[in-house]
Amino acid sequence: MNKSDIAKDAANIAASKKEAAAIVNRVFKHIADSLRRGNKVVISGFGSFSVHITKVKTGRNPKTGEQILVPPLKKIRFKQSADFFDKDE
Repeated sequence: MNKSDIAKDAANIAASKKEAAAIVNRVFKHIADSLRRGNKVVISGFGSFSVHITKVKTGRNPKTGEQILVPPLKKIRFKQSADFFDKDE
């Protein structure tokens, strides 16, 4: 399932497919903006998204074998809610 599939499903509720796509895009934009600011995003009954910063680590250049320091990276973590699979639909 991708973003356009979600928009097609939302079109059943919205006035048009174009309006549904705009709503879905706006929701994802708000989630992304919140994560960029370092905030946690919690969607009840689904799960939560949070930003995790990795530690500095030592790596190797595969061509030369030279050791290099890999800088910290921001990564998104998702944790599903406890009742995610227990819901009866």
